[in-house]
Amino acid sequence: MEEPRRRRRGGVRRYRFGEGPAALVLRIPEVLDWQYGTYVWPCAVVLAQYLWVHRRSLPGKRVLEVGAGVSLPGVVAAKCGAEVVLSDGEELPRCLQSCRRSCLLNRLPQVPVIGLTWGRLSPELLSLAPVDIILGSDVFFDPKDFEDILTTIYFLLEKNPQAQFWTTYQVRSADWSIEALLCKWKLKSILVPLRSFSADKEHLASSSLPGRHTIEMMIISLAQSDGT
Repeated sequence: MEEPRRRRRGGVRRYRFGEGPAALVLRIPEVLDWQYGTYVWPCAVVLAQYLWVHRRSLPGKRVLEVGAGVSLPGVVAAKCGAEVVLSDGEELPRCLQSCRRSCLLNRLPQVPVIGLTWGRLSPELLSLAPVDIILGSDVFFDPKDFEDILTTIYFLLEKNPQAQFWTTYQVRSADWSIEALLCKWKLKSILVPLRSFSADKEHLASSSLPGRHTIEMMIISLAQSDGT
């Protein structure tokens, strides 16, 4: 299905993690478009902050970002030494192009970008190399997608039993919950307090995000896994 044409505007925004000569400065392309994945949203900055705080554990880790969009968390992971694959919906070519632009702007031309659609056992999903960490920022946006997302995450964790899904989400409704689906798919979650990685503030990475939004982070793994 062809994407509808909408009027777009955007540019490149800088994000800075840390201070002094060791700081990480990234350039991320943003487009104010109808497609949600072409803009940096508050959850992405919080997840990127978590990666930055844990950067010393990332070199050599195999990381997959799902629903990557402009890929701020994945780019941080790659710049910190992780072996990263970026992905977004195979039916969303503009989002995939945003992934590629972010890589090129940050001198990461080697990072693969692939199309993965939640809930679909595609050849790309089946042929993925082993992963240690799966990233997803604000993927729990629309309740109708929750089960498809967790179906895909469960498949990846079953193939990689020691892997973890690091995810941030914005609390939009008290009625939206994934707890029942986690039980259904035999997954467990650990809530990570934002204050534990200095993300409990309105401004992060030299930006005005996350602002006053209520963001939470959790780590999801197989219920029978010993990983935490």
